[in-house]
Amino acid sequence: MATVPARVGNRLTAVLKRYQPIIESAKLRDVNESDTVIIVTDLLSEMFGFDKYADVTSELAIRGSYCDLATKIDEKVCCLYEIKSAGLDLKDVHTKQAVDYAANKGVDWVVLTNASVWKIYRVIFGRPVDYEIVAEFDLLTLDPKDSNDLGVLYLLCKEAFHKSVLEEYSEQRQALSRFTIAAVVLSPAVLQTIRRELRRLAPGVKIETEEIAAVFTREVLKRDSLEGDKAEEARRKVARAMAKAAREKAAESEPAPLDIHTNSAGQNTQAAAAAVGVGSPEPNAG
Repeated sequence: MATVPARVGNRLTAVLKRYQPIIESAKLRDVNESDTVIIVTDLLSEMFGFDKYADVTSELAIRGSYCDLATKIDEKVCCLYEIKSAGLDLKDVHTKQAVDYAANKGVDWVVLTNASVWKIYRVIFGRPVDYEIVAEFDLLTLDPKDSNDLGVLYLLCKEAFHKSVLEEYSEQRQALSRFTIAAVVLSPAVLQTIRRELRRLAPGVKIETEEIAAVFTREVLKRDSLEGDKAEEARRKVARAMAKAAREKAAESEPAPLDIHTNSAGQNTQAAAAAVGVGSPEPNAG
């Protein structure tokens, strides 16, 4: 998690304390979606640091429809917000609607919220378009004094969008996903390392990497970490990274080219020196 600047942290703490009872009241009264949009707009401004009049808009048209809210950085839309009434439980169908909006506008980030619960999604532009949840938090359960809770809130701050903090957090989360770790464990380099260590433990036993992979697949790793589109994409990503590392290592091990110098006449100085016997005793003229 990125370090929260002190100024931003102070703002998050103060606003969170002030808005928690407001959100709790709205949830208990089950206020409608329009009133929830007002609360979220105020949060985007007061908590997350966007200029309410310059950076936040409710007039973003997408194929004849409008998303609830959008935030902008330097006049470019950075995130779309799908907002439901404060008392409504957020469902997958709400997520799909918001992601469809984002895909049609070419926006990477989507937030689904009812003012209390906030779900951050990254849009995956493929065929078909997909999405994955990056972070989720409930403002009513966050501790204004907890640095980790403030770090989660910081992901949606204007300052964080300027520094691509959310993108870095998403990439770190992907690197630590069960799919990526499973793919790394079953990669040839790691299997060879495990084989070497196992042979040290049992020098007289013949162990092959295929056997180790089979044990991991059958008994160690969960099946949902090994199957499906995300698992396949993780394997491709790991394979590409290892192939790149191998190429770079091969390039580093190539011998350096011979440094050939030429004199002002364009002659090979090493060859010329050999021809005239430079560096060797001159023959006895007598």
